[in-house]
Amino acid sequence: MNMKYAFLVATLTLSALFTWARQAPDPYAQLLPMPRSVVRAPGVFDLQSCQAVVVTDRLFGKEALVLQGYLKTAGLTVPVKYGRAGAANVIELATAQASGTKAEAYRMSVSKNSIVLRAGDRAGMFYALATLRQLISDQKKVPAAELTDWPAFSWRGYMIDAGRNFMPMHLLKQQIDVMSRYKYNIFHFHFTEDLAWRLQSKRYPQLTDPETMLRDKGKYYTEQDLKELIAYCRERHITLVPEIDMPGHSAAFKRAMKVDMQSDSGLAIVKNIIREFCSTYDVPYLHIGADEVKITNKNFLPEVTQLIESLGKKVIGWEPGGNFSETTIRQLWMEGATKVSANKNIRYVDSRHLYLNHMDPLESVVTIFNRQICNLNEGSPTALGGIICAWPDRRVHRPEDIFIQNPIYPAMLAFAERSWRGGGTPGWTAAIGAPGSDGAKTFAAFENRLLLHKKRHFAGLPFPYARQSDQVWKFFGPYPNAGDLSLAFAPEKPGFDPAHEKHVLERVGGTLVLRHWWAPQVKGVLPDPREQTTWYATTRIWSDEARTARFWIGFNNISRSYESDSPAAGMWDNRGSQVFVNGQIVQPPAWSQAGMKGQLERPLVDEGYEYREPALIRLKKGWNDVCIKLPIASFRGADWKNPQKWMFTFVEAGQ
Repeated sequence: MNMKYAFLVATLTLSALFTWARQAPDPYAQLLPMPRSVVRAPGVFDLQSCQAVVVTDRLFGKEALVLQGYLKTAGLTVPVKYGRAGAANVIELATAQASGTKAEAYRMSVSKNSIVLRAGDRAGMFYALATLRQLISDQKKVPAAELTDWPAFSWRGYMIDAGRNFMPMHLLKQQIDVMSRYKYNIFHFHFTEDLAWRLQSKRYPQLTDPETMLRDKGKYYTEQDLKELIAYCRERHITLVPEIDMPGHSAAFKRAMKVDMQSDSGLAIVKNIIREFCSTYDVPYLHIGADEVKITNKNFLPEVTQLIESLGKKVIGWEPGGNFSETTIRQLWMEGATKVSANKNIRYVDSRHLYLNHMDPLESVVTIFNRQICNLNEGSPTALGGIICAWPDRRVHRPEDIFIQNPIYPAMLAFAERSWRGGGTPGWTAAIGAPGSDGAKTFAAFENRLLLHKKRHFAGLPFPYARQSDQVWKFFGPYPNAGDLSLAFAPEKPGFDPAHEKHVLERVGGTLVLRHWWAPQVKGVLPDPREQTTWYATTRIWSDEARTARFWIGFNNISRSYESDSPAAGMWDNRGSQVFVNGQIVQPPAWSQAGMKGQLERPLVDEGYEYREPALIRLKKGWNDVCIKLPIASFRGADWKNPQKWMFTFVEAGQ
């Protein structure tokens, strides 16, 4: 793998890091994202003895106030002073030497007498404070160390679609706060869609008329709202990238303005909207979308691009998309878009297979942690970085459901690590790997940090994730079933003992994808999956006492973008999958919407394990045997809205 954590003492291996973090909690071993280099030293700095935050360069005046706020939250009242370096019992904010200093880089020196933070720019200092914030323990002591850090990619972003499902301001700010804590610097805000246009236009108020909206009628962002969000992001060194989708995803525009965007009159209106937007909002970029649409007016995008650039903004568009100029930054959303990387004149960001609405929560962390952004270990002048995206097309009962039905925060932490650290594994994989493999060990070390942050920083917030790195499955198969999904084979029959039978492979995980619907681009567990076969996965769970345990069980991670059908009554999925614990079958839930045909306007209720009550299973004292039956007839789904993602989830909830 292309990940070598050289951030600890030279002799400290990854396995040693994992053991150390579990047995002797050390703040530096628990940082996320993990810094480039940490060299520990004797002693600690007691923050309770801190006399002042000393600013030696007024460039960092605002950051000093941010640090003062962090300390106040920890119960410490520390004044900010401007002066010379070298004082004892202070936290010093200083300028790094310009020579060789990377953008957004920082250094931290902690001794028993002081903490010195150095950076070449304000963003670097802000990230130094984010690291220090994670180090502040309940005892308010910071162990001595020398730390050097910088990001692998210049764009580390997160996108939310608020055009389909309106997201209130307090929830947008909540997400921005999390981004800030984990060193994100791009907030991609998508607020115009077919369903609704959700940004106020004083020139064309009919755009936000409730009658033009098909969902969340009358809910939109005022000019003041967007200005407030831009400022909120800027205070946290995050750039807000607004997206006004054109000429596609523009049915709401057509309903309001009574013209098609690509018509001559429609283009004239769009240009007026662009002029109004660019004169109103202080942002460096304007994303114009331009994907999933037939270009009928070849002049539309060139004229729009020329106008935006003449108004001092840089243009971003989706790739594959329209007839862009080379100056347009491309946001990749399909594997076929990699052609742009061959053109050294085009800058791009990577969002391929980074759509959270298509991912199972446990799968999302694995996939994103393994992901190699832009197929590179680090960024370049053209390969800027990546953006994870939340596209919850399907209506939700309430905005908070977005965070329950989509793995927003677990995935955000995984992407924070990968986009800051770089590295990853070539290709796309949804598998942790074999027990004892380097990949499994590396993931386990990261998962330990992720769960620690879940406990410390996400109390009361939806964080659908449970430990899965310690669960090992034996796979038996393939058993030909000739398309008969009800056929029973040896592993589910009496007398079969997995401990004494030859298994085909062993894999780690709580969610195991046998074959992804995007195979072979996305690799699952099985190296050679075949139709009309049945596989079995077995594991053993130890319990110190007889008890009733809560389990997440699932077989069909319904995408929140597709009009997927709900499971049939009495079935876990449409493949006939089954669960046995100690030889007893575990019955599927009594689905609230059993057999309902998929409709984007009908919210999901309990179709996913992460947003329904966990299954209650009685465990006996000692070892408990689990067997999962996984038959399949065809890899072809009933239609494109119901693809076959051959998978299962079985993990104890709430770990």
